[in-house]
Amino acid sequence: MTPTTSVRGVLVAALAASALLGTAVVPAVAVPSSASQHSKGYGDAARLDYQKAVVARVLKGVFEQGDTGVVDRFVRPDYIQHNPLAPDGAETLKNLGAGLHQQFPDAEYDIKRVISEGDLVLVHSNVVLTPGTRGSAVFDIFRFQDGKIAEHWDTVQNVPDTTANGNDMFSTVSLPRTESPGPRWLTTYNKKLVTKAFDQLLVNKDLSAIDKFWGSEYHQHNPTIADGVAGVKAGLGGYFEAFPQLSVSRKRVIAEGDLVAVHSHYVNTPGERGQAVVDLFRVRNGKIVEHWDVLQDVPATSANDNTMF
Repeated sequence: MTPTTSVRGVLVAALAASALLGTAVVPAVAVPSSASQHSKGYGDAARLDYQKAVVARVLKGVFEQGDTGVVDRFVRPDYIQHNPLAPDGAETLKNLGAGLHQQFPDAEYDIKRVISEGDLVLVHSNVVLTPGTRGSAVFDIFRFQDGKIAEHWDTVQNVPDTTANGNDMFSTVSLPRTESPGPRWLTTYNKKLVTKAFDQLLVNKDLSAIDKFWGSEYHQHNPTIADGVAGVKAGLGGYFEAFPQLSVSRKRVIAEGDLVAVHSHYVNTPGERGQAVVDLFRVRNGKIVEHWDVLQDVPATSANDNTMF
């Protein structure tokens, strides 16, 4: 939710092209050894937990252990890829994961939060190829079909040395300080609220949305925007003035509990390729109280024909 983005490292982008890994913040549910064992009779909550667990199992297996067999079990052969550095197909995912694990055996895909709604899973992570470095902030979105991962989108941004707000790009500051999403009965209400707020503020460029939808306590994790309501008003007000022809196209919204993510295409000036952006909002008591995002420039060329959206 800003006009500024960091230049991503080629190797970090290659890592994210294949997906993500790490110790996921997911419910402790059993993952069957084969996706065919996933019962379609599961209730909705169990299915969502299953999808989260499968994503964590695949990423941990591929990138931490070099176990490409989990791709055969949980990823469709016709896997559709939207990362511009990677072609389609499960074999590409296996090759990228195996090669990266060999080159960076200590790489860590530190998953901070995971949400799932419908057939989609969104993961927010800190990817560190070399221990001791800051790495990158990454949002990955996976779509499931018949119990297997079928499609993937992502955005990648280098983690800067400092931030304008004093918060890092990953922590939870608002109370309660947990990375896990709130109760699922809040999902529908919070998704509608954030969608309205996003459209009024970003799509229609109406700053009065902040007074209506944002809480007086507001925590910002975009490294270029100051903390609090005053910070987001000043930051976005300056952005809108600098780019009066800004176009923001909302592509998909994914929500669970108090967390709502919006995947969109920002184009500052007509004719530009723009940026792929994922904004993640936390809602408490009917107000937006926290925000994380990752921005990535849309490149001129891609290894697949699917676009980033």
